[in-house]
Amino acid sequence: QVHLVESGGGLVQTGGSLRLSCAASGRTFSRDTMGWFRQASGKEREFVAAIRWSGGRTYYADYADSVKGRFTISRDNAKNTVWLQMNALKPEDTAVYYCAADQTITTMIPRNERGYDYWGQGTQVTVSS
Repeated sequence: QVHLVESGGGLVQTGGSLRLSCAASGRTFSRDTMGWFRQASGKEREFVAAIRWSGGRTYYADYADSVKGRFTISRDNAKNTVWLQMNALKPEDTAVYYCAADQTITTMIPRNERGYDYWGQGTQVTVSS
């Protein structure tokens, strides 16, 4: 059974940092595109970042414009884990953050949540002003 479990959320002040983790189990995720999405209260879930491994030491990452330069996504295939390092946090980053896996073997990194097959339960990130 496939599981994605997020951790690392919490309450932080504006300008602070958090590191989210997503531990995957139940299958091998090395060829999956792993993504992070977030959903603020009363809003639709939106793409944050995603990363794809293309072999060797080559990774491709994509970021939403709103987080580019502040967030960094990374992964360790041996540990089936993906991280989201979030720096310079803003109140508008407050949301439930979800980890997702796209099992399609492709060169594309989907930004649409429908492109992902597995989802975690989410972890709350709250940034106080």
